[in-house]
Amino acid sequence: MAEDEADFGGPVEEEDEGSEDPDLQGELNAFRVQWMSELNPSSEARGKHLQSKGQKKTQEVALEEKATELFLRAVHEEQIGAVYEAIKYYRMALQLVPDIESKINYSRPTDADKMLGRVTLTFCAPEVELTQTHISVLPREILMYIFRWVVSSELDMRALEQLSLVCRGFYICARDTEIWRTACFKVWGKSCVKLCKPYTSWREMFLQKPRVRYDGVYISKTSYIRQGEESLDGFYRPWQQVEYYRYLRFFPDGQVLMMTTPEDPLTIVPQLKTKNTRLDAILFGHYRLSQETDNQTKVFAVLAKKKDEKVNEFTRNRFSRRNPLPEAERSFHVGLQLASGGRQCSNKLMWVHHSCHIKYRVTGETVVTSFDLEKMYTPFSLLE
Repeated sequence: MAEDEADFGGPVEEEDEGSEDPDLQGELNAFRVQWMSELNPSSEARGKHLQSKGQKKTQEVALEEKATELFLRAVHEEQIGAVYEAIKYYRMALQLVPDIESKINYSRPTDADKMLGRVTLTFCAPEVELTQTHISVLPREILMYIFRWVVSSELDMRALEQLSLVCRGFYICARDTEIWRTACFKVWGKSCVKLCKPYTSWREMFLQKPRVRYDGVYISKTSYIRQGEESLDGFYRPWQQVEYYRYLRFFPDGQVLMMTTPEDPLTIVPQLKTKNTRLDAILFGHYRLSQETDNQTKVFAVLAKKKDEKVNEFTRNRFSRRNPLPEAERSFHVGLQLASGGRQCSNKLMWVHHSCHIKYRVTGETVVTSFDLEKMYTPFSLLE
């Protein structure tokens, strides 16, 4: 009976254990599934994460390309002398990517040249489509030759400034350092071989440093009242108001023209545009600039009447009695100080010295007569 109980008890215990196994297995499976779901994100979340990561990478690449383009543009501006433009683009590039300079691979010039070429093409491009060839296809060297031709030997910097208003590319060409350095050298000579302080560019030096202006005529108007001749009966005594003008025209090659006449500026100024004028009362001469110890720039000139062309031997012998050679040579020495008035620079000339030198041929003696500058010597003003 005990064996029966033992036999009976055995199977019952095994049956209980077998009945509990499926429940435990189910719980374990559920736990594993939940645990794996917590460890591994869902495919949808993983896809969103990868997508956001790719967008961020794309934005970083686009930002770096933009910064690289701005940096290369700044380098180009610096090479052509446009310092202020270069600083602006450097700042924009560094604001986008602070370490952009270290990321640019200078060992691969092909991509950089392509990008730089793409940038420079935007400087000068046709506004509308044309059937003819546009000037933007010309090489920069040819364009610079044209710009130097516009300036010419007359240093027509006003025409250069007007040319720079055409487009951005012309503006950059008009700021070429070599053009302005050459202009400064023609004005001040060897004294301006190097750029001196406080000027930061050759253009700034040419525009702000005191110099004579070539884009106009300096005019001085003098007026005074004098007593006229009395009438026959002595009852009427007239007074006359006298007005006359002094004209000064400077040229870049060191020549200067001076004329004293009562003629109105509207009549005289157009005839002083060139050195080959046919006015009778005009004086021809040369001038030089001088930087004095008092930090003032002065102009000194020597002028005289133009000598007549020599006649041939037959004419000279035939008419020697009628037209004798002059016994003396007369020249005028002028000293002026540069000044500025209003918004313009170097648009006034103040009298410093004026004298007449007469040299007699026979004795070789020179007589100097200095004029009183306090009487009838008004300052010159520039008429453009």
